[in-house]
Amino acid sequence: MATSPRLVAILGAESSGKTTLAQALARHFDCPWVPEYLRAFTQLQGRTPQRQEQHSILQTQVANEDAALERARQNGSAWVFCDTAPLLTAVYSELVFGDRSLYAMAASLQQRYAQTLLLNNDVPWQADGLQRDGAHVRGPVLALLQQHLTAFHAPFALIAGQGPQRMAHALAILCPESQTG
Repeated sequence: MATSPRLVAILGAESSGKTTLAQALARHFDCPWVPEYLRAFTQLQGRTPQRQEQHSILQTQVANEDAALERARQNGSAWVFCDTAPLLTAVYSELVFGDRSLYAMAASLQQRYAQTLLLNNDVPWQADGLQRDGAHVRGPVLALLQQHLTAFHAPFALIAGQGPQRMAHALAILCPESQTG
């Protein structure tokens, strides 16, 4: 009997390399990855979301993850890499709108991830479209993510480095049995 694919959340502040790492891991393992829905939302709407849209954004992200999980099951893939997760939507809801209402849902949904790769802010900042708040927000976002992952008792690892070093660090977390030394 085939094992179920494992979801991996890739979290971090804006411009921390989430998309790059999700794509690289998906290529490495030949498995699906789930793009950040917020990016598609801002491109489609031509604006950042409003407070009342955050819940829908969170739900759409989860629905996209569910669809990728089903594709992975059909293809026999071991992993699905998620470029963000509900927790990041909850963190931004708090920081931008002062709204903490999404944390309960994020806590419940965080349990679905076999592992969370939390990206350090050690890659250079790059402005990238409408959703970018600025480099000054990266520290508070990373701190809140770490705080909530700890409070949720979620398995997570802080991933540091750039390029091949970052990828190697992520692979060491995901496949510790293949590491030597």
